[in-house]
Amino acid sequence: MPIYEYQCNACGHEHEALQKLGAEPLVVCPACNEAELKKKISAAGFRLKGSGWYETDFKSGNKKNVAGESSGSTSSSSASGGGCGNSCACH
Repeated sequence: MPIYEYQCNACGHEHEALQKLGAEPLVVCPACNEAELKKKISAAGFRLKGSGWYETDFKSGNKKNVAGESSGSTSSSSASGGGCGNSCACH
């Protein structure tokens, strides 16, 4: 569940609330009990950048996926189960 930020227009109190995606926005300020609470717009708390799990997911143009670069030869990581040691559910 995402954490939403709110600010009261009446008293200026800032508040965070853990809510479901489809939940109605809060309107009553917990500090002054006025119906002046407004949801703030804020950035997400994470970024998908760098190498790792998402390295091959967003290739553009004629760039090859890293997994597709081995031309049929068995590498040490694929022979050992992709680096997970065969302890995951994918094997």
